Amino acid sequence: MRIRSVTTRMAIPLLAIGLIVGGCSSDDSGAPAGSTDALGTTNDINPKDVSELRDGGNLRLALSSFPQNWNGLHNDGNDADTAALLRPVMPRSFKTNAAAELSVNTDYFTDVQLTNTSPQQVTYTINPKAVWSDGSPITWEDIQSQAKALSGADKSFLIAISNGFDRVEKVERGVDDRQAVITFSKHYADWRGQFSGNAFLFPKSVTATPEAFNKSQLQGLTLSAGPFIVQSVDRAQGRIVLGHNPKWWGDNPKLDTLTFSVLDNSALLPALQNNEIDAVGLASRDEVKTARNTPGIAIRRAPGNSWSHFTFNGAPGSLLADAGVRVAISKAIDRQAIATAIQNGLVENPTPLNNHIYLKGQAGYQDNSLPFDPDAAAKELDALGWKLNGDVREKDGRKLEIRDVMYNQDVWVQMAQIIQQNLARIGVKLNIETKPGTGLFTDVIQPGNFDVGQWTWVGDPFPLSSMSQIWGYNPDDLQGNYGRIGSPELNNLIEQTISELDPKKAIELANQVDRKVFEEGHSLPLMQSPGNVAVRDNLANFGAAGMASYDYTKIGFLK
Repeated sequence: MRIRSVTTRMAIPLLAIGLIVGGCSSDDSGAPAGSTDALGTTNDINPKDVSELRDGGNLRLALSSFPQNWNGLHNDGNDADTAALLRPVMPRSFKTNAAAELSVNTDYFTDVQLTNTSPQQVTYTINPKAVWSDGSPITWEDIQSQAKALSGADKSFLIAISNGFDRVEKVERGVDDRQAVITFSKHYADWRGQFSGNAFLFPKSVTATPEAFNKSQLQGLTLSAGPFIVQSVDRAQGRIVLGHNPKWWGDNPKLDTLTFSVLDNSALLPALQNNEIDAVGLASRDEVKTARNTPGIAIRRAPGNSWSHFTFNGAPGSLLADAGVRVAISKAIDRQAIATAIQNGLVENPTPLNNHIYLKGQAGYQDNSLPFDPDAAAKELDALGWKLNGDVREKDGRKLEIRDVMYNQDVWVQMAQIIQQNLARIGVKLNIETKPGTGLFTDVIQPGNFDVGQWTWVGDPFPLSSMSQIWGYNPDDLQGNYGRIGSPELNNLIEQTISELDPKKAIELANQVDRKVFEEGHSLPLMQSPGNVAVRDNLANFGAAGMASYDYTKIGFLK
């Protein structure tokens, strides 16, 4: 499952890191150590045994905005800020280590197994101690209710992603109420990610009806089940505090509280320097230098799991409805130049991301991208009838002048300015439109009020689950395909991929999907986040996590 991010820098547990041009010199001596490590092989969290941590403390983090909907399964709750809040308080079925290897999250499940392949069946055995925050047990009915809500059968549930539940035939009670048996009508390759990665298990009270699913979590969580619980929400102060869950059955957290404050992007580093927050992504070489010179601050680094991109709006009747036009524009964008300009000094060898499905370092990553070839792009636009009239191409009285919509942050504007210059050379005019973070998706991106858009996707160890969400096209169920681009051929290829239980074959098929996404001009991946994080030097088991999941009971401050 992939979740979107309004910004590319968030000082939150997810820690997707922002990128701002820090100078275009070829000198990369300022790149933090380890910046050539591949994702999926390392993380940097200052690992310490809990015996070395003091009891108590408040971990102070930042958000870009309050959740539009605290239901992370809802389309309005499908963002990185909301996921960051949910991780310490909601159940997930698997944990991951720095190598992206999976293990059952035994706080919630004693066992999760593929118990049959014909038909495919997965059996979830729930920890008998696991309860919701009101003391009621987590049962098979919670799993059954969520599976039904996310199946897509009832379009009144405004889901962010079906996450394979559209392939579930039934969910039955196992040996007792603490066991669920999921039977699939069709194979689903990423079955381990249905309640893991960026996906959470919610109580049946939230998923039982469309009304509850869409509206019951607008102001906050009604029930949760983690080591922490929402203690207070102060909208006037822009602050959310998580405290200990009195019903928690697992290891006691070392921290007393986690406090999330809504801060503007420009306020993040000053807040760290002023001892108002404890972690922030570093957005430029200058910020790396500033952090290095700040007493009590350490820089931690592991390649990030978020990536920026340039997505087209190809809805019927739109300016970019023709795939040939989108592909030509794609070929005119110098993504290597963008990576060099933006990430110089942040990583040792800046390169663009050349795959939509896999991040660099993940098994399956390969370069499936289209070549940078502005001469070919110009010829292709000529052949499609878009002829130069002065500086801008026209066809049937319509100018090839496109609106690029993005969050109002320097990094996005600077990337867009490079793209603007690239496209001007082939007679395409790009107008840059910045928007505030609040309402960007609900009011602008989801309704398709853009020609091209820039935002961040945040990945996890379950990349196949995102394919239907983002690149599958169903006009009646857009999920994350905000550009409304796709084809029956691509849908069929996605179907083959997510039905393949052999991991090696699934990787081969996924790369065919990726190549097809490039060929349809759906979107252009730009860069993977470099993962530079500034944190308090006495903070342990937290920092640059890479693909690993946090254990929130073990995060704390050294004695």
